[in-house]
Amino acid sequence: MVAEEQNTTFQVGVILDANTANGRIGNTSLLLALSDFYSINSSYATRIVLHPRDSGPQITYAAASALDLLKDVQVDAIIGPQSSTHANFVSGLGNAAHVPVISFTATSPSLSQPPYFFQAAINDAAQVDAIAAIVKYFHWKQIIFVYEDSDYGNGIIPYLSNAFQQVNARVSYRSVIPLILENNSILDQELDKMKNMQTRVFVVHTTTPLASQIFHKAKEAEMMGEGYVWIVTTSIMNLFYSLNSSVQESMQGVLGVKPLVPSSPTLNSTTIRWKKKFAEINPGATVPQEINLYGLWAYDTLWALAKAAEKVGFREPSYLQNTSVVNSTDDIFITGTSQRGLNLRAAMLETNFKGLSGNFTFVNGKLEPSSFEILNVYGTGLTTVGHWKPILESSSRMNANTTGFTDDKLKNITWPGGSSNIPKGWEVPLRGKKLRVGVPSKAGFPEFVNTTDATNITGLYIDLFKYVMAELPYVIEYEFIPFEMYNGSGRSYTNLSYQVFNGNFDSAVGDITITADRSEYVDFTLPIEQGGITMTQEIGQFDKSKGKYFFVKPLELNLWLTAIALFIFTGLALWILEHRLNSDFRGPVSEHIGLIFYVPFMSLVFSNREKIVSNLGRLVLVVWVFVVLILTAFYTASLSAKFTIIKLDHNTDSEVSKLIRDKAYVGCRSGSFVFDFLKSLGFDESRIKSYETADEFHAALSNGSIKAMFTRTPYSKLFLTDHCNEYVQVGSAYHTEGFAFVFPKGSPLVADVSRAIIKLTDNHNVSTTTERWIKKKCKEYDSSTEPWKSIELKKFKLLFGITAGITGTCLVVFLATYLYENRDFVQRVSSSNATAWSKLRSISMHFDRRDPRSFRGDGVEFNASPNRNVHHRCCTCSREGTPLREM
Repeated sequence: MVAEEQNTTFQVGVILDANTANGRIGNTSLLLALSDFYSINSSYATRIVLHPRDSGPQITYAAASALDLLKDVQVDAIIGPQSSTHANFVSGLGNAAHVPVISFTATSPSLSQPPYFFQAAINDAAQVDAIAAIVKYFHWKQIIFVYEDSDYGNGIIPYLSNAFQQVNARVSYRSVIPLILENNSILDQELDKMKNMQTRVFVVHTTTPLASQIFHKAKEAEMMGEGYVWIVTTSIMNLFYSLNSSVQESMQGVLGVKPLVPSSPTLNSTTIRWKKKFAEINPGATVPQEINLYGLWAYDTLWALAKAAEKVGFREPSYLQNTSVVNSTDDIFITGTSQRGLNLRAAMLETNFKGLSGNFTFVNGKLEPSSFEILNVYGTGLTTVGHWKPILESSSRMNANTTGFTDDKLKNITWPGGSSNIPKGWEVPLRGKKLRVGVPSKAGFPEFVNTTDATNITGLYIDLFKYVMAELPYVIEYEFIPFEMYNGSGRSYTNLSYQVFNGNFDSAVGDITITADRSEYVDFTLPIEQGGITMTQEIGQFDKSKGKYFFVKPLELNLWLTAIALFIFTGLALWILEHRLNSDFRGPVSEHIGLIFYVPFMSLVFSNREKIVSNLGRLVLVVWVFVVLILTAFYTASLSAKFTIIKLDHNTDSEVSKLIRDKAYVGCRSGSFVFDFLKSLGFDESRIKSYETADEFHAALSNGSIKAMFTRTPYSKLFLTDHCNEYVQVGSAYHTEGFAFVFPKGSPLVADVSRAIIKLTDNHNVSTTTERWIKKKCKEYDSSTEPWKSIELKKFKLLFGITAGITGTCLVVFLATYLYENRDFVQRVSSSNATAWSKLRSISMHFDRRDPRSFRGDGVEFNASPNRNVHHRCCTCSREGTPLREM
């Protein structure tokens, strides 16, 4: 008795909702913990006295209870309140009064964290990585959130979204359920909406009463059968054994996560005593099979508070009275300030012990996170199928397959419907719901997509989509819905893709290009058509002559120079061979030079009048004429080809640079990403015109409104099927991705549809379907075949070598013969004492004289004198032999 009087008491308020399972469980744990602590630590000089208050479900009741405890009881600490919404308000009051507020059930990560507030429960944000690990483990790509519209429900959503993003899973829909359902129609409508979606993986984060309604209705809606996946958060798992049997039955196959509680003899013995205590203070209530996590945290919270009180020790005057409270009663929220609050807070922060729930220590006022166990609802109990512990970020980067599960695997799971088959996470919607496929309703190229008759949409890509869907291993019903994209509507292919992202369409089909921007919010299948951006111009834009020197283009410069050199060499050889023997090759020096160029040139047209009298000269001329024939034929053919065939050997980039430099107008298709592409090339926006139809492009190109058309390669090919003789593709195409089908981000249909596209391509169904829709109406000019270029010298090396060899040989034979026949004269000149120049001049003068043996006069032929050293003079004589004149 004396000892009790000497004990220092700490007044502790308790704010719980007595009519809830958590309230009853928490109250039982606090009373048992108080009894156990001081039974074990009977020598302690401090004692805690509890002052329970029933907050009910209303925040006003919780606030009133807190004010009563702070003002009237002047408590040193408050345990509670129960909900996150209540905790936000009460923690503010406690912080103003310097009174620690400790909640073991408020787990929302959105809770404010004033200095005197302690979250004696693991934050909900700690479990999101464990849930994401389950999704990653089973390779599910789409998730639906189901959560209540409250601070508790909304607080976890950003963390869950981020966690799923890290494992490449997408939240396809968020179902927000009101905290209080006035009728079941709202829940029925939401479940019906989710049932008709493809996604079959649901993550539920609500309070237990709302979760009970959701699973009860889900079972009625046949959404708890095979193929469905339901994952619940810690709050529902904690109170599973408090649910009635009908709710437990409806939750068969559900997965959940819960912080791992280590098994211990102390926990087992405490559980036995806890059940007795629960039955004692809650007569008529069903005793839970175990102490749930909230009960364990409540138990450990009181132990932590009792330890902290013992550290603080003696009791100072509890509160300093706030003078404003004495002088005014206007503000009921103004309280006094606790004198022991600061020390008690410091002692709580230093608390570190192993409690029933595991290691119990605060980090920045929050309970330190622990590992989680993965639970599977089976029968009337929970089966542990795995354990998860946080993994270091560096480890996850090193191994992308790391999940954090023990041995990186889970045990066998019984899924909804009693199935042991792992759900694929998605299904084709039931009850005949059709896949809503958006198609671009756009004029211009009806061969691709034709929406003129909305009840019978046709086109190349429509047929290809039908063939692809027919190849899938399951049946999917679908309907085509036109998406208006007429000029002036402000809509584009990007807008169409965004409709899939927003959920207005389940897919999009048509001439839709894969782009980086669009892939940020939708997924594309493999390309169904090749990509590329091509430039098309009018054939008349190209100058066929390519300059005023077009006539020299057929032959290369080296070939021209070599031919000219051979031309001069042949003329000189003919003059040398014929000068002494042929009167046509005699005369003044100027005539000699003219003959050297005249005779070979006139042989090009076979019109030279000069006769060739020597056999060597005739041989040289025959060979030259043969060369001329071949060279002329090649030149004529090449020049003709140059005038009749347009060869676009321009580089695309250089042509584009010229268009930009000339500030020329260019055209592209309206609503296409090509407009932005042209701007990126350097075209001014004011110089880019948009058109819808092929006829509009044809009119603009033909009347000069635009100098070039930039379109996707399929458009260009289709355009040229009608105008292949008027326009031509310039250069190579700019590389871009191709046309593909669009699905929501993470859609499981993408993989199956892509495989079907590969199969159709291998079977040539894609090409045959394309040929059926895109029919060539004229022979398309292919500028890549046999490109024109000048004739090269190497093609004539052998011919020119033979010609030069024969001509040179003839000259050598002739000069050798001349030197032999005139050897005495040449020897006499060379042995004289004259200068070299005089010797050369004498021999040249001798060579310039006529050879009398080859000239006739009036039918009488004069032969040269037998004496070869005699200077012969060729004369024309009378019939009597009298000389008449000298030649």
